[in-house]
Amino acid sequence: MMQNVHLAPETDEDDLYSGYNDYNPTYDTEELENDTAFQQAVKTSHSRRPPITAKIPSTAVGRPVATGCGSKTSLASSMGRPMTGAVQDGVTRPMTAVRAAGFTKAALRGSAFDPLGQSRGPAPPLEARNEDSPEEKIRQLEKKVNELVEESCIANSCGDLKLALEKAKDAGRKERVLVRQREQVTSPENINLDLTYSVLFNLASQYSANEMYPEALNTYQVIVKNKMFSNAGRLKVNMGNIYLKQRNYSKAIKFYRMALDQIPSVHKEMRIKIMQNIGVTFIKTGQYSDAINSFEHIMSVAPNLKAGFNLILSYFAVGDREKMKKAFQKLIAVPLETDEDGKYISPNDDPHTNLVIEAIKNDHLRQMERERKAMAEKYIMTAAKLIAPVIETSFAVGYDWCVEVVKASQYVELANDLEINKAITYLREKDFNQAVETLKMFEKKDSSVKSAAATNLSFLYYLENEFAQASSYADLAVNSDRYNPSALTNKGNTVFANGDYEKAAEFYKEALRNDSSCTEALYNIGLTYKKLNRLDEALDCFLKLHAILRNSAQVLYQIANIYELMEDPNQAMEWLMQLISVVPTDSRALSKLGGLYDSEGDKSQAFQYYYESYRYFPSNIEVIEWLGAYYIDTQFCEKAIQYFERASLIQPTQVKWQLMVASCFRRSGNYQKALDTYKDIHRKFPENVECLRFLVRLCTDTGLKEVQEYATKLKRLEKMKEIREQRTKSGRDGSGGPRGRRDGSAGSDGGQNCSAGSRGERLSAQLRALPRTEEPYDSSSNKELDASYVDPLGPQIERPRTAAKKRVDEDDFADEELGDDLLPE
Repeated sequence: MMQNVHLAPETDEDDLYSGYNDYNPTYDTEELENDTAFQQAVKTSHSRRPPITAKIPSTAVGRPVATGCGSKTSLASSMGRPMTGAVQDGVTRPMTAVRAAGFTKAALRGSAFDPLGQSRGPAPPLEARNEDSPEEKIRQLEKKVNELVEESCIANSCGDLKLALEKAKDAGRKERVLVRQREQVTSPENINLDLTYSVLFNLASQYSANEMYPEALNTYQVIVKNKMFSNAGRLKVNMGNIYLKQRNYSKAIKFYRMALDQIPSVHKEMRIKIMQNIGVTFIKTGQYSDAINSFEHIMSVAPNLKAGFNLILSYFAVGDREKMKKAFQKLIAVPLETDEDGKYISPNDDPHTNLVIEAIKNDHLRQMERERKAMAEKYIMTAAKLIAPVIETSFAVGYDWCVEVVKASQYVELANDLEINKAITYLREKDFNQAVETLKMFEKKDSSVKSAAATNLSFLYYLENEFAQASSYADLAVNSDRYNPSALTNKGNTVFANGDYEKAAEFYKEALRNDSSCTEALYNIGLTYKKLNRLDEALDCFLKLHAILRNSAQVLYQIANIYELMEDPNQAMEWLMQLISVVPTDSRALSKLGGLYDSEGDKSQAFQYYYESYRYFPSNIEVIEWLGAYYIDTQFCEKAIQYFERASLIQPTQVKWQLMVASCFRRSGNYQKALDTYKDIHRKFPENVECLRFLVRLCTDTGLKEVQEYATKLKRLEKMKEIREQRTKSGRDGSGGPRGRRDGSAGSDGGQNCSAGSRGERLSAQLRALPRTEEPYDSSSNKELDASYVDPLGPQIERPRTAAKKRVDEDDFADEELGDDLLPE
């Protein structure tokens, strides 16, 4: 009993050690074995009792629990917490679980511990998707539409516009089917508007790319008129672009302005681009004042290079000099927005910094900066060349003003290029002295400018055939910049002109090593190999050049000419056919092809090309001679007359063409016309023996009285010719053997330029066979006359194998083909 007795303190003061041994009996685990309530709960069903509510009294009521100090505390449960469902302080305690994780009834019966339930085996398979359901069909069809739109865009980016359009049309068809299926399954509000918009927009873009503008406009109208599409009004810019391509400028301006009204002011860049399009359209319509207003607004709000250049063009069109100057200054002041070149130069030998600089030296950003700078320089140079001749009294003063403005700007390096352009302008004005003086001013400047000026000086002196001066300036250009391909090409040209082809080839090779795209050096080295008779190497050079310049007429001719020199006429004709497809009106190429067909024996094809050559250039004597001989061969002498008459007009001092005209009249049976022609020839060339012989024959045949007069003249001429021949023979007795007796031919007497060689000997023999004037002549024996005489230059005429002269004469290369570009690199 005494253990439950507590003595009261003797004083009212607080005990410093009171409550030292008091503690919460909940934490007393050593006396659990003596706790009867806990033991009973463990041994009976108290641990698995059902949940109770606050209305049902619990069996586990509070009972005194002994503590280490002998005191008892009434607890709500054996663990000292309110039991589940009990009402404490008016609040019902929530229900909680009393079963521990991982312990079940089966566990009490001796089963293995399996808290994750792995012993139950794999999960059952997923339920198979019902592909026949309407929702699944709609989902698959939507996926297919997206794939078609993507394929259409990819095909467009690859340049296959027809395939892109087909894919876009297919996507449009499938999207309409998708919309109908959605309307049947769900409400119209669930239609995918974004997909419809993308399909229609892609279709309109592909129509525009394929230049099917009406279809594109109709598709854009479908998008714009649909109020369900937000911001569709911006597409009116695209419609304006289409009208601009159709040159319907009024509608283009209308749609641009409609788009400008629908775009909010926060989209500043978009509005500037639309205003620039409006300005360009005004320029195309000739409304320069409206265009000036647009570009002036752009330059005041957001200046850019294109707007500045177009503003200069507009002022140039209206002829306002002062405004042109101000616009040029505005163009110069446009910020370039690129980094300085010094950023890409390493300030020290730090390997990490060098690697970074090497990585960014040629990346996409650097390339974009180069392109932007090149575009700016192009606009400035073009604007300066445009306004320089008109802003001052002379173009030289105008160029000087532009140079001063450029020197005071961020484009200082363009000043030298403007000076060189000034020299080129002098050349266009045919003022070579001023051009040379202007270029000579660069001899004391830095190496790159000096090299460009010296290159142009070398070219100028080369054109004037002053090869010594050209060579000296070419040396100066090469010494100033050894990697200048134009300077090396000009140096090679001067060496080529002096006949040192091997050394010229070395300069051309060096130019190609410095710049593999230097087509002048590649062309010239091909000519050099051709001159050295290294035809295979020359052919390789020209074939490489043909791969670069697909439609170069000079390259095609050189390849054909080399094949002809290699005695491969089939390849030569094939390349000449390609040449004619490029320049169908080149008379020399046509005559060359005709000559090759003639050499192969194909007269009909040869006649076709010779006739085409004559149509384009009816003054080529060789072509005229071949056509006339062709008609005589085919017994159409009356058709040959027009060609020989034209030849006599071109060469009036050559008697052979007029003799051929008279011969054609006689052969066609028109003896009176032939007699009149012979008389006219005799008046012009009274010492021509052949003409007198025909006059004697025709007068005798027709019984004219003039026969005796012509016979006397003929006899006198023959005696004079015999005397000359005897004198010539006596003067050559000791110098060589006797040469063939030259009978009275037009080549020696009347200036007739007959064909030499065997043909001339045959004609002389035939002429000697004619009866003399004193011999009897039977006027009725026409057949005997034709049998005993063949007209000079008649059917026996020697036709040229190639009617045209070599188109590219080897001696003319230096002036024409070997020239380098006038503009500096």
